[in-house]
Amino acid sequence: MKQDFTPSTAWQEQIGADEAERFAGYGRQFAEIQRRKSEKHGAGRALHRKQLTAAQGQLEVLADLPAFARQGLFATPGSFDVRVRLSNGGMERASDSTPDVRGFAISVSGVQGDSALGNGPARNQDFTLINQEAFGFPKSEEFVGFVVAAAGGKGALLKYLISRYGLLGGPKRLLKLAGNLGKPFAGFASEPLFSAAPMACGPYAVRVRLLPASSNGAAAPDGNGDWGADFAARLRRQGLQWELQLQPFVNETITPIEDASVNWPSPYTTVARLTLPVQDSASAQSQALLREVEAAVFDPWQALAAHRPLGDVQRARKVVYFESQKGRKAA
Repeated sequence: MKQDFTPSTAWQEQIGADEAERFAGYGRQFAEIQRRKSEKHGAGRALHRKQLTAAQGQLEVLADLPAFARQGLFATPGSFDVRVRLSNGGMERASDSTPDVRGFAISVSGVQGDSALGNGPARNQDFTLINQEAFGFPKSEEFVGFVVAAAGGKGALLKYLISRYGLLGGPKRLLKLAGNLGKPFAGFASEPLFSAAPMACGPYAVRVRLLPASSNGAAAPDGNGDWGADFAARLRRQGLQWELQLQPFVNETITPIEDASVNWPSPYTTVARLTLPVQDSASAQSQALLREVEAAVFDPWQALAAHRPLGDVQRARKVVYFESQKGRKAA
């Protein structure tokens, strides 16, 4: 029987009575991790601490989109200025050859509409993307436990995993996580990147994918020596382009809102094109941009109300990201 992938507005969030208290606790835990790591490395984020490079360009919203996509930022065709930040996902400033999640954050300026935070007009529409199609954990509670344990070292992490998943399940879970982190990465110009968690799209719900154009070129065999240098070298030679795509919520069974670990099977639709023109990261202008981007906020809650982040993981991010921003004086 053929699966029905018709976009639906019948999604719901399930907000626990204890969320505010739990999320505040998560914020304090991440703030403490960030404080300790900043004593070691200098001021920076709790996660995605190592900025690899930054660039600027344009996002072109396309015409004739389907109804589920024609919302918020994508309601009418147009062109917007963007800044992007490329990063490794970890707490340390480790070598790029170290297995890690890779981050591609986009901040779209010039948007019009109310803020997802309910604090007036939106200033930007941000997308925080990673090289994992689904989140590694179903809920924030499990993810926070993992990060807090990992911040204490390998021994503390293994002890946590065994206490949570059992003597056999703990090492098995560790191997699975290591496998996800260690999967081959083709580089930021060649690898698809994903929101991994949902957001609203008007009355609909969607996830986001960034799909590189074939003209960006194939993966560099030695790119993992310095992913930022690989990306910057490509941008010195040519402009780079991606398709920004939306994947709709269909039903709670196959496209759940609250379980971020489920990989949705619904098809993607291209709604915009991201273009980064030729630019030299060594120029004075690009060096200034690198400093500005490192100090800036990239937050899925820095968004239009029409694109409010959805689900437990995203709601926890609102609190944790804000604590991180305060800790590095970005908020």
